[in-house]
Amino acid sequence: MGQPVYGQLIKSLDREKIVEISRKHNGERYVKSFDGYTHLLTMLYAVILRFDSLREIEASMTAEVRKLHHVGIETVPRRSTLSDANARRSEKFFEEVYRDLYEQNRGKLSSDSRRNGTEEWIKRLRIIDSTTITLFSNAIFKGVGRHPKTGKKKGGIKVHSVIHANEGVHCDVQFTSAATNDSFMLAPSHYSNHEIVALDRAYINYAKFEELTDRGVVYVTKMKKSLSYEVLADCMEMNSDGLMTYREQVVVFRKDDINHIARIVAYVDMKKGKQPKLIQLLTNDFDMSLETIVAIYRRRWQIESLFKQIKQNFPLRYFYGESANAIKIQIWVTLIANLLLSVLQSSLTRQWSFSGLPTMVRIILMYYMNLTAFLNTPDADLKRLLEVVSESPPDDPQNS
Repeated sequence: MGQPVYGQLIKSLDREKIVEISRKHNGERYVKSFDGYTHLLTMLYAVILRFDSLREIEASMTAEVRKLHHVGIETVPRRSTLSDANARRSEKFFEEVYRDLYEQNRGKLSSDSRRNGTEEWIKRLRIIDSTTITLFSNAIFKGVGRHPKTGKKKGGIKVHSVIHANEGVHCDVQFTSAATNDSFMLAPSHYSNHEIVALDRAYINYAKFEELTDRGVVYVTKMKKSLSYEVLADCMEMNSDGLMTYREQVVVFRKDDINHIARIVAYVDMKKGKQPKLIQLLTNDFDMSLETIVAIYRRRWQIESLFKQIKQNFPLRYFYGESANAIKIQIWVTLIANLLLSVLQSSLTRQWSFSGLPTMVRIILMYYMNLTAFLNTPDADLKRLLEVVSESPPDDPQNS
């Protein structure tokens, strides 16, 4: 192969387009060689290889300088150069690169039914949630909660996300301090008729729920215990042993001038090794079966799995800068790396777990080999490679 694995992984990145995006966000002013594209590739290289410091990045890139030349990195940036770029080049540039890359590849992602499921409602389902990334300082982003022993607040950045259930990657992302309430992310104007949105109980807002209902958008969320409502109808399904399987109630929530009519679906969650737990779901849909409503809410855990996937494979414990801009850049680059690997995963005929794929890519990142062929048939491809290297080298023309 004429390119190392890293070059094949980033082949969908258009240098001219990316530099133009950087220029749009004033990222190319006073820049001599470290343009937006080189900055992006350097950060991607560091995130994929899980480096903990600027010193590690510089040392590794120096050792691989010849191979990096083949992917478009002409010179190895010094630590100070990368640090300055992370402080000055706007994180909005990296955000736009992510969104552009997502739009390019969402068709490939949604076609991978092996991961995303085939239920009819999957294509209409969006999931909202947030995760907090703990930081070293409370001065950059306002922290939340206090340490039980020291009484100090933890600094943190909250990543608010929306995903399409049939794609499995972030389609919308917003950053706030950890102290920000989740409900601001539920914007009814962003949803259209027949769409479904699954969310946690932190997003309960009667005014927004009423607006979603007016727009023809279905929501499914978990009930809060403290909610007050009036019951309009109540029925229960029992099994042959006389135990409840489902309870369905039609209720109305009254607050100020809002009268929001909704449906409460209660069921017993049975998990192996755990005590049965009563779960109450709230929805504005009165037509779908009780089983479908429960399945939609359970699908909400897909976004929790995505957060776990990112944190396990691209640990955000060490940051390459102390400014808010540098921290956001590193998170955007992590999302770009996750997106690139998700696209790669969807294109393979062999099924790879996501935990195994980044590990394998990390090991062979700077090898000259056909990435797709190796991942589809690793044993056979490795055997072919060993046969090639075991052959006698060609004669040196100068010695003949």
